[in-house]
Amino acid sequence: MSVNVHHWNSSADGQLAEAAMRKKIEAQGFRVTKYVYPPGTYFPDHTHTVDKIDGVVSGRFRMTMYGQEAVLGPGDWLEVPRGAVHSAEVVGQEAVVSLDATRK
Repeated sequence: MSVNVHHWNSSADGQLAEAAMRKKIEAQGFRVTKYVYPPGTYFPDHTHTVDKIDGVVSGRFRMTMYGQEAVLGPGDWLEVPRGAVHSAEVVGQEAVVSLDATRK
């Protein structure tokens, strides 16, 4: 299994904005909730019982899954399948504005 990071495509999707990113994720059948995580936030290894997407509107979020690490920046999102062990951490001194999405 591999970590599959998606990147915002401004040519196809227009300018990156929270509302536009939310709409794109919702169109894939997800319910989206916005969270703001301050610097120093860390989520140790955990799982979920639903398929998820973790998207970043601003800031940087380090995600580790399947023994692989990806640092998500503005416009990036990562699919997290149900049951996948993963962790997440805010990188740097900027808060992360996250779109946390669960499959409907």
